[in-house]
Formats: sequence, structure tokens, C-alpha cells
Amino acid sequence: MGKVGAGGSSAARLSALLAGAGLLVLCAPGACSSGSCCPPPHPNSAGRWTTTPGGFFHQGPSGRAPATPLPLLVRPLFAVAPGDRALSLERARGTGASVSVAARSSRRRRSGAVQEKAERVEGSSRSPRGVLRDGGQPELGTRERDLDKATRFRMEELRLTSTTFALTGDSAHNQAMVHWSGHNSSVILILTKLYDYNLGSITESSLWRSTDYGTTYEKLNDKVGLKTILSYLYVCPTNKRKIMLLTDPEIESSLLISSDEGATYQKYRLNFYIQSLLFHPKQEDWILAYSQDQKLYSSAEFGRRWQLIQEGVVPNRFYWSVMGSNKEPDLVHLEARTVDGHSQYLTCRMQNCTETNRNKPFPGYIDPDSLIVQDDYVFVQLTSGGRPHYYVSYRRNAFAQMKLPKYALPKDMHVISTDENQVFAAVQEWNQNDTYNLYISDTRGVYFTLALENVQSSRGPEGNVMIDLYEVAGIKGMFLANKKIDNQVKTFITYNKGRDWRLLQAPDTDLRGDPVHCLLPYCSLHLHLKVSENPYTSGIIASRDTAPSIIVASGNIGSELSDSDISMFVSSDAGNTWRQIFEEEHSVLYLDQGGVLVAMKHTSLPIRHLWLSFDEGRSWSKYSFTSIPLFVDGVLGEPGEETLIMTVFGHFSHRSEWQLVKVDYKSIFDRRCAEEDYRPWQLHSQGEACIMGAKRIYKKRKSERKCMQGKYAGAMESEPCVCTEADFDCDYGYERHSNGQCLPAFWFNPSSLSKDCSIGQSYLNSTGYRKVVSNNCTDGVREQYTAKPQKCPGKAPRGLRIVTADGKLTAEQGHNVTLMVQLEEGDVQRTLIQVDFGDGIAVSYVNLSSMEDGIKHVYQNVGIFRVTVQVDNSLGSDSAVLYLHVTCPLEHVHLSLPFVTTKNKEVNATAVLWPSQVGTLTYVWWYGNNTEPLITLEGSISFKFTSEGMNTITVQVSAGNAILQDTKTIAVYEEFRSLRLSFSPNLDDYNPDIPEWRRDISRVIKKSLVEATGIPSQHILVAVLPGLPTTAELFVLPYQDPTGENKRSLEDLEQISEVLIHKLNQNSVHFELKPGVQVLVHAAHLTAAPLVDLTPTHSGSAMLMLLSVVFVGLAVFVIYKFKRKIPGINVYAQMQNEKEQEMISPVSHTENRPNIPQTELRRPGQLRDEKVESQLVEESFQEVRQIHGATIADPFLSRVPPVCGPQELKL
Repeated sequence: MGKVGAGGSSAARLSALLAGAGLLVLCAPGACSSGSCCPPPHPNSAGRWTTTPGGFFHQGPSGRAPATPLPLLVRPLFAVAPGDRALSLERARGTGASVSVAARSSRRRRSGAVQEKAERVEGSSRSPRGVLRDGGQPELGTRERDLDKATRFRMEELRLTSTTFALTGDSAHNQAMVHWSGHNSSVILILTKLYDYNLGSITESSLWRSTDYGTTYEKLNDKVGLKTILSYLYVCPTNKRKIMLLTDPEIESSLLISSDEGATYQKYRLNFYIQSLLFHPKQEDWILAYSQDQKLYSSAEFGRRWQLIQEGVVPNRFYWSVMGSNKEPDLVHLEARTVDGHSQYLTCRMQNCTETNRNKPFPGYIDPDSLIVQDDYVFVQLTSGGRPHYYVSYRRNAFAQMKLPKYALPKDMHVISTDENQVFAAVQEWNQNDTYNLYISDTRGVYFTLALENVQSSRGPEGNVMIDLYEVAGIKGMFLANKKIDNQVKTFITYNKGRDWRLLQAPDTDLRGDPVHCLLPYCSLHLHLKVSENPYTSGIIASRDTAPSIIVASGNIGSELSDSDISMFVSSDAGNTWRQIFEEEHSVLYLDQGGVLVAMKHTSLPIRHLWLSFDEGRSWSKYSFTSIPLFVDGVLGEPGEETLIMTVFGHFSHRSEWQLVKVDYKSIFDRRCAEEDYRPWQLHSQGEACIMGAKRIYKKRKSERKCMQGKYAGAMESEPCVCTEADFDCDYGYERHSNGQCLPAFWFNPSSLSKDCSIGQSYLNSTGYRKVVSNNCTDGVREQYTAKPQKCPGKAPRGLRIVTADGKLTAEQGHNVTLMVQLEEGDVQRTLIQVDFGDGIAVSYVNLSSMEDGIKHVYQNVGIFRVTVQVDNSLGSDSAVLYLHVTCPLEHVHLSLPFVTTKNKEVNATAVLWPSQVGTLTYVWWYGNNTEPLITLEGSISFKFTSEGMNTITVQVSAGNAILQDTKTIAVYEEFRSLRLSFSPNLDDYNPDIPEWRRDISRVIKKSLVEATGIPSQHILVAVLPGLPTTAELFVLPYQDPTGENKRSLEDLEQISEVLIHKLNQNSVHFELKPGVQVLVHAAHLTAAPLVDLTPTHSGSAMLMLLSVVFVGLAVFVIYKFKRKIPGINVYAQMQNEKEQEMISPVSHTENRPNIPQTELRRPGQLRDEKVESQLVEESFQEVRQIHGATIADPFLSRVPPVCGPQELKL
């Protein structure tokens, strides 16, 4: 599953990420290219939904701190980049600070630079449309406007109470992190840094602290160390007084810890480099730290001491236990990689995570980067058979496979939400490319039904998927989504968790009161729901738990969503009606529980005023917050519920210091609100008062009152509704038809729901409907639509299947294979199951429930086994068969073939395996100039070459998931000669019998032959053969120069052969193996060779023994010669780049043949006409082959390979 951001709600999610820690982080466009500026947030970050590239999407429970340092907004350099966006970062539900970030946008400056400049001229006023008239008043035109319907703007400029403080000495610093300690706290911390993009590191930092709500600041560099360079600022989410500073790891690896809101610090050295942190949601001193070398550490003392938990942990895949679902609060969930690269899901205690104390809740491996622990759910992904399969554990029970409609065939899935004991997921099905379908689950997260098709998606800069879906805060079950219809994207709204969707009604009038002609369904209002292209800034849609009826967003009116003509719209009745409030994009913040809206324009130019609305956006007043126009970089709101103080961060010029403007809104209120200042407001959907099974009435402040609301009162009253069909969605396997009825899908058999019960028991028989989760309706049709307990019917077994647990048809010999027996229907409790594994072993079970975890079996032999299962009960029987391929891992492939052959002569090539028996194999052969391979099931092939030259032969052997190959070169000639060579016995004393030694000695022998005979080296090839005594094969080859001329004739080969034999018979060929060790080379003979010693003196007894051996050898040779004529042995050797090819002569090594006359040399043509018996030289030689009449044992087989087990075919 991939991580996903659900469109516009990612604005709220990311703002919650910041607000949950009370932090504002300032960073410029493009800064995220440096990892130091914008590391990705951890999935466990505070607030709603967060996004990171790859793997599952995660919605973090509120109260969790960010696990990585927060993203930064670098100070703008005033070189406006096209497409940079100015977006708002919103506050988390009920916690943290409100945040707004303003960057630059080229497409927002539609009114032109001249009009933008007019806004900064002292004494002039400008309407939001940018149209000025004499006296600074808006031009109304020739006809009267409907002021009750139009948005009204009071152009007189009012003044807000504000103070400005400059961070002197930090003018070069281009990054900042800001933290407001918490509710009722006056402490603000600011960490500014100078990030050098050329060096890729932080070179300077400053720490500032305010104790008077931001009026003044004190520089704390001397308290943390004048030479200390700070990189990141962390805040404990459960105790905002506890602060943690992280030093730059390139200088030192240390932590600075404060327990008094940053007044004093203690420094602690680290022996690892922190990449991210994760705070415990309840215990303020418990922290998990992820290091740069993928190790996970834990601390129970707020970072003062650390203990290693696990190595090889996957980034961002570690979680604290979820309260209520885990009994142990110190339990850690993590995904770790094994030595061989697989991923597995582990759990252990933070202070006791040894190998024996780790648990594996999910059996086997999981897909990399797929573990998510979220609320009551744990999700993993496992791919088998080329398809991803998704598993869920509810409240830490056993994992179950998530069930989508049968033919959804998902390519990709993202969990969007797990609120209120239900999973909201986005699924990209097999026929979708840029859209996703929304599915909603039952309570256990197993069975999913369709909520909305073809929701628009996009890719973020980090490659993460962004879904155009937004959950409206404060109203349960209310979502906005952008759906693609006939290549047009339209915005839809639902009030009942996706059961019903409708288009948004456009405003009746525009900004100036002119009527808007927009008729549904051809024209409607469309909103931008996705986040900024920069994932570290906010989106442009906002809602609040404390203001459940107010939604502010940017969008357009028309037939589809557009990126042009964007305006700002507000709804004060939960999306039923909308009003246009600005014709250009603004960041909108909520003050005083949403009682006041603050709008700040997105612009690349400096500003000094903002707009306030006390009546839910119907009218706006202009306020100045600074006397000098300011380039705004960001806004931080006071944490807590009231949010009456804001700090605006910016600068007057690109060379000036950071300017911090504290804006106090308390002066705009007359008094605190009393009961008579409120009016009731009922939540509804187009007049329907029952929303999610209840009627809810809220308190709203009267629009004409400017009193301060204080603490949010919530809903004034709530009354359950009588259940109707609208409170029920279709159950799994059912689809809603045009008449509104839920009927079974063509692929679904309703009776299959009873397959897991037996006679005498009962099950819940679905009516085709299920009540929307969290719906509070009562009575009415609830009894009619609720699933009914029903006695389990007696059924004969049907739909029996047997599969492996991983969906594969292969198993490894000697290892456990888990077989799963599946039955569509039948009495599972009174059923006899018999399983025959096909290897002579069979087992029986009395019911399927005893086989829920599968049947484990170990095959001792390789082969194809016919696994059968038979199920019987009193009503019938069923059977199923699985053909299982049991294999042994293939370690090595060796291609055995001659190195020299003649034209038009059939050549045999054999793939020799190590080990020899590995199961079912496929061989793919390339040879000669063939462009298409030859595919066989046999390990040998025969072929011919019709022309001379060098040819390459390659074989690939496929065994299960492994493919191994070997390549050899063969030389093709019309004629060549070969002769067996032997050596003086002293060479055997230095023969280790390994391929490398034989290759080196072959080169030495060839050199000695060339020096002794003067024959060009191109005519000679020598291959030393394996085994003892040491022997070699000498090849006399034709040679043709590159021009194609001067090719040696047959007579030339004969002449060269005579020269070689003559020199060998004269003992003229010898070489020095090492100082004092001379080795003689001579032609081998079928009789015993003379014992040649090159030392100066010989003893008489030695000479007598030598003569005796020679005499006996000659006698044997004469007798053998008359009995049967033996030709010269013709062995083919490698021409170039010999690897490990080894060949064993079938002739006894005690038989040598000196003084061979020329007539004993045989041409290949002569050899083809003579037949020689094959014989094994040593018992270790497993296989021999005949090539051109010569018996050659494959040298690769001189090593006895391991045998996994005998090959079997059990059918």
C-alpha cells in the first residue's frame, strides 16, 4: 500500500503536524531539494493524515509528536519563481497553534503590478477586486446592488494592536523554526539557521526566546554554547515545557534538553546520529529515535539515556502501542529487514527487545515498507502471484485478508482514515490510471463496499499519491471529493460517509451582488481540495471542529474544476450554500473559535493590512497590522482554543533581519459573550435535518455581536432520528441499483456467508444492507435491514480448493510448506478432511476449524507431487488437486561442450547443474548467430556449425525464481590435429589439481613448445587436463591472418605436427617450474613411459628398473596393437578465456606413448569413423560423453555435487 494524502484535508493534516507540536517552520520554495531543509514527516506525526513517499498511507492519532524534524520554509530571496504557491497551514483539532504561510505565486497577480503597488501607498484604499475610484471607495456602477446577498467590504482602514521585534544579527539566516509553548503560556522559541546550499550544511544558528507573547526576545546562544550549531527543535507533545534541541551531526552528535520551556539546557552526547524521533502519546519521557544507519533506539528518560531496540528497521515504520488496543504501553511495533533483504513485522517491549522476546504477529514476510499501525488497526501487504494482497488486524487479533469486490483487482490501495472504528480506503483498480475508487469497511476493516468512483488523484513532489478528498472538521461523516466524469473534474459532497453524494450549489450572486446563472447539474461550484505542490506548505481549504458550519476554500464556478479564475468561497451552513468572498486567493485563519475570520492575501509584494470578518464572511473590515509593508513568510497563531494573538514573520527587504510582528486581537472585542449573544443553528443537508441518524443543533454567535466567545460550547442538543433506508449502505457483495435497492452482485453468492458454520449453530444472514458506521438512528427500518441470526443449513461440501499459503506452486525441499484448504460452503464442523501430500504421507482432520492456520509439511525429495484433498460429510463430498513443484536451490550451472570442432559436425552441449537434482527446470539456449533462443526441458542439445570461426554458446537455467547462466566459446575449423602430452613425474608433486593452476601451466607449456620448435603460437593450443598423473592435450590448428590470405593447408598442418612430434621425441621441450625443478614434456604413449630424469647422474638400479618398465610396456603395446587399433586421442580444449572447464582422458594415466610417428596422428574425419568404448577413469566422475569418437569425462563433474534428494514424479 502506498502512502497517500487525501487532497485538501492534507492542509489540515499538515497544519496539525505543525500545530500538534506548537511549531511554525519557515522554508522557501525549492528548499526541499536539500534534505536538511525538508525531511519528510513520519506517519505517526501529530494530527490527522500525513504523507510520505512509498508504502502505506497513515493517519496519525492526535497528540503524537512528529517523528522527524518539521519541514522548513526558507526566507524568500525575492526572485519570484513561477508557480510558487501561497497556502495556509491550519491548526489541529482542538490543539496547537494556527499557522499560515505565504509564499509567492505568479498566477495570482492578475490585477497587475501597478494595482499591487497602489495597495502599499499610504492613505489609499483598495477593494479586494483591485478596482479603485476617487476617494478610495469601491465603484458601484450605475445600478443598485443587492447588499444583503453580496459580500460587503468596509474600506476604512482600522488599526490592530501590534509590536515589532527584529532578530538582530541574523539577517543572513534563511531558515527558521518557531514554537509557541502552549495554551496560557507566554513563551515562544525561535531557532534560525543559515543553510549553505553549496556546502549542503548548516553553518550558523541562533536560538531566541520570548516570555511576553512575542513582544520581545532574548538570544540564548550563550546558554547552549556559542560554538554549538543547532539543526532541529523538538517539543514534547504531552508536556510542552519539555524542549529538545538537536545539534548539527556534521559538527557533533548531541542533544540539549530543557524542562522549563527553554530557559535552561543540559547537553548530552550521543553515539549515533538521529534522523527522526517519535514521542509516546501518553508517557512524556518515552521517545523512539531512528538513526541514520537504520537502527531504532528507545529512551525512558527524555533522551538522557538510550538503548538499542533493533537494527535494520525500515524508515518511518515504527510505532508506539495504541492505547486500548495494546495492554502494554511500552510495546513497540516495527518493520525490520532480515539479512537476506525480506521485511517482517515485529513487536517487542522498549526496554526488553531481545531475540527471544520479539513477537511476529504476522506469519512470514511482508512487502517492504507496508506496515501501518493506526488506531485499532494494523495493516500489512503481501504480494503473491503478481497481485498485491492486503491484510488487517483489528484490535490486535489475527490477521484477515481485506475483502474488496471480487473483480476490483486492485493495483494500488491507500488507507485514508480509520476514524470511528471504520476504514476509509482509496483503491486504484485494474482499469484506472489517474483516479481511485473510495471504499468503506465494516468495523473489523475486512469487508469493503464502494463509496465513490473515479476520485481524482495526483502525485506530489516526493512521489506520494494525493487523493482529492477532504473530511470536513466538526461534522461527522461529511466529506468533499473531486470526481472525474467524462474527463471533467467536479466537486461532490456527502453527509453520510459516502452513501450519497451531490454536486455543490453555486452562489446565487457574485462578489458585487450580480446574479450567477448556474444550473445543476450542468454548472456547479468546484473546490480545490489538494495540497500545495510543495508538501511542506498548507492547502487552500479550511474548516474547524470549533466552527462546524464554516468552510472556506478556493475554487471556481462552471462545468468543471479549473486552475484559472480562482476565487475564494465560504459556506456558513456546512456546505449547503456558498458565498464568494474574494476574487483572489487568500489565506484564511480562524480566531476565537471561528467567531472571527482573518484573511491575508497571497502576494509576492509586501503588505501591511489584512481583512477581518465577524459575521462568517458576509462582510469584511480592513485592518493594518504594521506601519511598514512587510514581505510575509508565515503566521503563527496562539495555541489553545481562543487564538487571539498572532505572530507574523517576515522581512522588509532581502537584506533585513527577520521581523516578528505580534498582533493582539483582544482589542477588537467589546466584551465576553453572554447567553443572549447566541442563536441556535440546526445542521442539515438541503433541508434534511437528520444527519448520520441524529438532529444536531449548535450555538452560533449572532453576527451583529462583537463579543469574545471563549471556550467552545459544542452542540447545544442532539436527538436521534428514526431509521430510514437512507441510514443504511449496501453490504459486502451487494450493489445499489437504480431503484435504490441493494441486490447481490453477479459474482457474489449470499449463501457463502454461512460456510463457516455447522448444523446446530447460527450465523448472521445479511439482508443486503448494513447501517452506516457511527450512525445513531433508532427503530424505524433498523430491524428490517439488520442482519438476522439464522440456523446454519446442512450443506454438502462445494467449492473445495487447496493452495499454498503464499499462493505459489513451488516449495523448497527440506523446508516447511503451508497448505490452505478452502471450502466455499459445507458443514465445516462435521466434515472429514483427508489430505494426501503425494510423497507417501497422508493426514486426516475432523473439521476445517482445526486447519485455520494451514497444514505444514516438509518434503524430503525434489519433484512434482500430486497433493489431493478429500472432504466428506453426511450430505456429500468434494475433492481438489494441487500439483506442487518441490525444488532445491540451484547454486551453479556449468556448460560442458568441446572447445574445438569441425564444420558440419554435430556438437553436443550439456548444462551440468550443481546440485544435480533441483526439480523442474527450463533451459534457454543461444548459439551461433541465432537471434531467437531455443527453449527445452532437457539439459542437452545438439547443433552444427556450417562455417569456420569462433562461436559463443550460452545456456540459462530457470529454477523457480532463480535464473543462472554459463557461456562458453567454441572454435570451428575444417581440419586440426591433436596429441596427448605427458610430463616427468616431478610435476605431479606441484599439481594442486585446480583450474587456475592448469590454466597457468598450459600457458607455460605452450611457451616452451613455441621456443623449442619455432612454430607460431597461433597454431598451438595446450589444455592441461584434471587429475593425476598430469597430462595435457596439444592442438595443432590452422591459422588464417586477418586479411583472409595465407591460410595454412592440410599439408602445413602435417608438417607442423611432424616438427612437434620430432621435438617431443627428442626431449627438447621442457620448462622450469621453479628454481631447480625442471619438467620434461613428451608425447604420451599407450605403453609405460620411460622414467625420465633430467638430473646429471643416474643409479644403476634405476636404469635397470627403467629398462624393465619400458620392455613390459612395449610388449603390452604390441599385443594390444594386434588386438585392436587405437587412434590418437582427440580432445577438444578451450580457445580463449577458459574458466573452469576440465576434461578427463579415458586412457589410463599409467599408459604413456613416446615416439609417436606421424601416421599415429588422426584427422577428425578419420576419428569419426572409429568407435571407442566409453569408460570411467575415477568413481567420482558422474558423466561421460562421446565427441568425435573420443570419450571425454566432463571436468565439472570431477567434483561431487551435493544432491538435495532423489528426483521424483508423484502423480
